Amino acid sequence: MSTILFTVFLDLLGFGILIPVIPLLLADSTSKYYLLPPGVPLATGYFLLGLLLTAYPLAQFFSAPILGQLSDRYGRKPILAISLFGTAISYFLFAIGIHLRLLPLLFIGRILDGITGGNVSVAQAAIADITPPEKRAKNFGLIGMVFGLGFILGPFLGGKLSDPSVFHLFDVTTPFWFAFGLALLNTLLVIFKLPETLSRKNHELVIRFDQSIRHIIKAVNLRPLRILFSTAFLVQAGFSFFTTFFGVFLIKRFSFNQGQIGDLFAYIGLWIAFSQGFLTRKLSVVAEYKILRLVLFGNALAILMFFLPTNPIWLYVIVPFFAVQNGLVGANLLGLISRSASSDAQGEILGINASVQALGQAIPPLISGFIAANLNPSAPTLVSSLVLFSAAIVFIRYYQPVPNTTK
Repeated sequence: MSTILFTVFLDLLGFGILIPVIPLLLADSTSKYYLLPPGVPLATGYFLLGLLLTAYPLAQFFSAPILGQLSDRYGRKPILAISLFGTAISYFLFAIGIHLRLLPLLFIGRILDGITGGNVSVAQAAIADITPPEKRAKNFGLIGMVFGLGFILGPFLGGKLSDPSVFHLFDVTTPFWFAFGLALLNTLLVIFKLPETLSRKNHELVIRFDQSIRHIIKAVNLRPLRILFSTAFLVQAGFSFFTTFFGVFLIKRFSFNQGQIGDLFAYIGLWIAFSQGFLTRKLSVVAEYKILRLVLFGNALAILMFFLPTNPIWLYVIVPFFAVQNGLVGANLLGLISRSASSDAQGEILGINASVQALGQAIPPLISGFIAANLNPSAPTLVSSLVLFSAAIVFIRYYQPVPNTTK
């Protein structure tokens, strides 16, 4: 379990490290790390920022279900090891791209990480392999807690390791060298410490390379999972709108530097970890769908509250209200999806969910870049709230619990 959870942690750590650094590269023309040449409009940087943040989930959208199938055929362990090594190489390329000021290398690094970065769904399937159905919500809560920890340390390290005022040898490449080393370490842990969790490998499984498209079609047609997948898509899309440009929002509205952006996102992660690691387990006696009906609306409302403060200290008052509900949404929605699938279909269903979420991650950054370039950098955060309100309406209006998901 610890090796699997470290794999999940590493994925969120890498995501979190990007948050305070990326705006300096493409959305803050006053930064010495700004990559675009003089004379290029800042709106172009906003659009490229959205495009760069789209590269990873778009690649993951196509690759994650393939990795899921490969893990059902050959086992979880070899697929996790290969995908983690790819993640390590992607961090290496990203650091080199920043150092040489080669924007194409940044895109190559993010695309490679997306191709090999379907490891979270494989890790989820491995946990489902070793966990009875009635305890999956609790253990998926542990995944959520580790997500939260990655979300704490990722932005914090991204902000501190990229700041030369913390240590004179630090620059914006340092966090990615650090993540490169962790990914290599995790690869070795999987190879030497992780036993295979899949008891029955499906060696007759035919690998379908168009599985991502099939997954989306199947997500639309499966009942009652159709509504759950629709909700998962909207939740992920709403959160992606939030994370894509909230750092830019903080720079423009409160003049935050990378360390302050990292600190605030780390604080968000702290409350998500508390929510998913503690509250989810305490509330596991309550049906997931009942919890979701309460917190989906609250999560959307909390994002609107970020527009109210003129003093940044109030952001830290709003964060717990937002992050606790966000954590409860993630853990309970994933647990509900898993409990709605048979034990021999966990890899497939979680692979479909990964495709749905990857699509939910891929579309918003591109739209956010366009919106920010043509309106203002605060607009994607507003859109985030509207999308999350839509998720709440879809779930409350259309989801009907079935016997094996009712407690």
